Amino acid sequence: MIGGMRIQSLPHPIMIRLGLSVPLQPQHLMNTYSSIYAVVQQIPVGRVATYGQIATLANLHGKARLVGYALYRVVDGSSIPWHRVINAQGKVSESPFRNGSDDLQRSLLEAEGVEFNHAGHINLRQYQWQPDLAQFFPDESRI
Repeated sequence: MIGGMRIQSLPHPIMIRLGLSVPLQPQHLMNTYSSIYAVVQQIPVGRVATYGQIATLANLHGKARLVGYALYRVVDGSSIPWHRVINAQGKVSESPFRNGSDDLQRSLLEAEGVEFNHAGHINLRQYQWQPDLAQFFPDESRI
């Protein structure tokens, strides 16, 4: 139960999309989302990260789509800077389900000083967040 509502495990097609072999229980999903949000909250103003980068840093390598699902659930007024996560091509991922937030995402990034080229791309070499990997992978900090 979450918030007094009984939630069932994810349906089979979603499991396949996420690369899961067993049903993901709601509590596990919330813990997974929390780890994604914890990483996203560390992206500094004026920097961006890709969905895949966030997945890797949250120890969910290969689960970029799951990062997108988690960020889609962020509510207005949240402290999570969802707008700083973009696709691997350096663009805002557009979706008809985002109810106009594609333009909002671009506006928020531009307000932070992130520049887009004429094709709507962000230069990842210039703006991509480069975190200290030892913070996320302490056992591998000697690598």
